[in-house]
Amino acid sequence: WQTGKPYKATAAERAKGKAHVYVNDFITQMEYAYAAADIVISRSGAMATAELCIVKKPVLFVPYPFAAEDHQTANAKTLVNQGAAEMLKDSEALQMLVPSVIALAKDGGRQQQLSANIATLAVGDAAVTIATEILKTLNNKNN
Repeated sequence: WQTGKPYKATAAERAKGKAHVYVNDFITQMEYAYAAADIVISRSGAMATAELCIVKKPVLFVPYPFAAEDHQTANAKTLVNQGAAEMLKDSEALQMLVPSVIALAKDGGRQQQLSANIATLAVGDAAVTIATEILKTLNNKNN
C-alpha cells in the first residue's frame, strides 16, 4: 500500500500480522509494486493511467475530484467505457471501496477481461514516438 505520509502509521498498524501487505508512505519503484499486485487501486492521472495500460493489471480507479477540470474522472471514464477498468467516485470510496475490491478479487473472469482490455490501450513505444516527434519539430525549425 502507498498511503502518503499522514496515513502510514495507521495503515501499518492495520496491516500488522498480514504477511502479504507492504505499507509505505511513498513507493519509489513502482515496477515492483505493479508486479506484486493482483488488482491495482489508483487515482487516474495521465501518467498513472498510461502506466497501468502498460502493466496490464485490473484496475479500480478512484479519480481525484479536485484535479484540474476533473480530468482524472475523464481519464478513468475513457477506460471504463472500453471495459478496461472499473471506477468509483471519491465520494463513494469510503463505503464502496472494500466491497468493490473484494468482489473484483473473487471474480477471476472479470480480472482477466479487464487485463485483456487495458492491454489493448498500451502504447509500448511511447518514448520513441515522443522523441521522434521532438526531432521532427527541431528539424523543421532548422530548415
